Amino acid sequence: VKFNNCAGNKGVRYETNSLDFKVRVDGTMYAAHHVQMPSKQLILVVTAWDPQTLGRWETIVRFLVTEKSQHSGHKPKGRKLVPGELGQQQSDTLLPWRQHQSANGLRRQKRDWVIPPINVPENSRGPFPQQLVRIRSDKDKEIHIRYSITGVGADQPPMEVFSIDPVSGRMYVTRPMDREERASYHLRAHAVDMNGNKVENPIDLYIYVIDMNDNRPEFINQVYNGSVDEGSKPGTYVMTVTANDADDSTTANGMVRYRIVTQTPQSPSQNMFTINSETGDIVTVAAGLDREKVQQYVVIVQATDMEGNLNYGLSNTATAIITVTDVNDNPPEFTTSTYSGEVPENRVEVVVANLTVMDRDQPHSPNWNAIYRIISGDPSGHFTVRTDPVTNEGMVTVVKAVDYEMNRAFMLTVMVSNQAPLASGIQMSFQSTAGVTISVTDVNEAPYFPTNHKLIRLEEGVPTGTVLTTFSAVDPDRFMQQAVRYSKLSDPANWLNINATNGQITTAAVLDRESDYIKNNVYEATFLAADNGIPPASGTGTLQIYLIDINDNAPELLPKEAQICEKPNLNVINITAADADIDPNVGPFVFELPSVPSAVRKNWTITRLNGDYAQLSLQIMYLEAGVYDVPIIVTDSGNPPLYNTSIIKVKVCPCDENGDCTTIGAVAAAGLGTGAIIAILICIIILLTMVLLFVVWMKRREKERHTKQLLIDPEDDVRDNILKYDEEGGGEEDQDYDLSQLQQPETMDHVLNKTPGVRRVDERPIGAEPQYPIRPVIPHPGDIGDFINEGLRAADNDPTAPPYDSLLVFDYEGSGSTAGSVSSLNSSSSGDQDYDYLNDWGPRFKKLADMYG
Repeated sequence: VKFNNCAGNKGVRYETNSLDFKVRVDGTMYAAHHVQMPSKQLILVVTAWDPQTLGRWETIVRFLVTEKSQHSGHKPKGRKLVPGELGQQQSDTLLPWRQHQSANGLRRQKRDWVIPPINVPENSRGPFPQQLVRIRSDKDKEIHIRYSITGVGADQPPMEVFSIDPVSGRMYVTRPMDREERASYHLRAHAVDMNGNKVENPIDLYIYVIDMNDNRPEFINQVYNGSVDEGSKPGTYVMTVTANDADDSTTANGMVRYRIVTQTPQSPSQNMFTINSETGDIVTVAAGLDREKVQQYVVIVQATDMEGNLNYGLSNTATAIITVTDVNDNPPEFTTSTYSGEVPENRVEVVVANLTVMDRDQPHSPNWNAIYRIISGDPSGHFTVRTDPVTNEGMVTVVKAVDYEMNRAFMLTVMVSNQAPLASGIQMSFQSTAGVTISVTDVNEAPYFPTNHKLIRLEEGVPTGTVLTTFSAVDPDRFMQQAVRYSKLSDPANWLNINATNGQITTAAVLDRESDYIKNNVYEATFLAADNGIPPASGTGTLQIYLIDINDNAPELLPKEAQICEKPNLNVINITAADADIDPNVGPFVFELPSVPSAVRKNWTITRLNGDYAQLSLQIMYLEAGVYDVPIIVTDSGNPPLYNTSIIKVKVCPCDENGDCTTIGAVAAAGLGTGAIIAILICIIILLTMVLLFVVWMKRREKERHTKQLLIDPEDDVRDNILKYDEEGGGEEDQDYDLSQLQQPETMDHVLNKTPGVRRVDERPIGAEPQYPIRPVIPHPGDIGDFINEGLRAADNDPTAPPYDSLLVFDYEGSGSTAGSVSSLNSSSSGDQDYDYLNDWGPRFKKLADMYG
């Protein structure tokens, strides 16, 4: 064999897949020992490998076996040849059990031979059984030997693939072989005598199924998907396709090679891609991939075995779909160089203009999404440009109100770019910048108060009509000739007026700091300034008036009522004063008693505690209990000071040892003398005595009523007597019954669960009943009305007896009876009636039939 690794073949070694043959360094093949060739053809695989690079190369060598003639009469030593079988023995007979004879004539047993593998081609067409080899022992000339084989394919599944003639030793294959099903078989050959005794040791037989190219390459996937960036350089990896061949991969039958059959579309070149014939890697082979022109390629790939030989190999195809992915190789460009818009002043979040751009990259991707930026013309930041996520347009939006009086127009410069940076080598276009002209329109703006809230300070109590301040507003519309009018919006106390033309504030009433409308000494009013524009606009301003306190409120004495003992030195009354003013027009206060009347200073005295408190106490040793009005003069510290004479009601009462008023003393102090108190107590006693006598009289009268006898004998009484009969109820004619009460109750729970002692008088008691006193049956003498009432009360309170005049509960048989009401029956007094039909009503009416029939 010849081999060249393009490096001088230094260190290259050769191997074969058979132990019977070897290869020298120069590529010469030779037999390692004496070999019996079992078939007409021998296929070997020779491998050349480099230990340094670990590279391996293989080739297939086929040997055609020719018959070898016997010459010079030489016989191989130790082998007995049967005449007439020489040629056959050399071609297809194996002697695995050979014996050798020593020099002294004794036989010695040599070790068994290693039998070379038996090669059997797959898919053989027969005829079957087809002989493979003949096995025999040289002892078969001396004794009769029987041959057999064991192992997978003989006596193990799959059964009877191989068979052997037990007499001749010829071994056969019985059916076609499939290498993809099983590539080799391991059998053991046995030789025994007629009695089954082992003659020779078992010999291993290896049978290899020679591969035939009977399987096409099969792709793992029928459709492969890959991608490659547009603008990729030649040699850029795209994807890998893989096909497997079930045939032997060590032979050409299983060696698959790839090639591209077609490419669609063939733009910009018909060969945009190439494929590695051995690995199946698809790479770009030409430049010019542009997603904006061709977004997808469909490539048909063919896999062929026999190392790609289209004449002998089997082929299969698959589809490779190659998507050209987008890169940002197209900068966004404005569709026009200038845009314009208009916005009213003082408006925010208003879209002024829409900027349209064009980008040929893939829509709704970072390479397509636009980002807008104002690079000049808006130093104050009145505008921003937002991106419409659907249309990719730029929306110029007002984010900070603009003033027509300050800026009547804006000239903006806007630049657009993408979210993703531009691809390498791509420059921004001059069309990525545009100008935007925005005009501001004037609108009628509301007047405003420059100082809002405005605070002024003045003393309370200024007279009506006093000018406080001028609260004027400014109209921002400098280019409009408009007049401003003023009016009140909020004046809680209605203390102020405003001039409608100039905003002058005057008082309409006296301002009082102590009013309820004042919060923390501040009065607050709101005014409205409106212009005469179209439409008119108005603004509000708040005026705060801080009122400085003056001493305009006299102090008031506290408390208004008090209590003290009739004797001095036991307790005193603490007094103070309250003033609506604030410091310094309040305390310290001066407390004093008036000189008129003179009894005030004679009976009472005031002791000063501090600037706000004093004590009122008795001046004399004893003062009769009662209520006294004590006048006290209280003066504040204002400038000028104010005073007030207040009356305090003092209750003088007798006290106990603790200094507390007694109960009688408290009553006396309320204005009642001792005589009045005694009279009230006597009246209470007389009233209680009368009530007691009335109760005793009522009890006595009730007792006499029970013991009083009738003046006449009951038998001689001409009035109707009340007679007692054993009746179950009243008649139907004089009583109006509620027939709904005849319904049978569903359960007896309402009876069993009834509170003890409370029962219906028309029910029979359930369970044990307590003993009740027996009602009297003989009428008591006395008034007949009392007797009737007493009897009725006894009957109602006796649950053991049925009522005499109440609704009784009977068994209820249900509704829907076909029989008529019993109440409709009546007796006929005219003529005789035939009752013979009663005999037809059955045994239950036999008695009536006998009586009337």
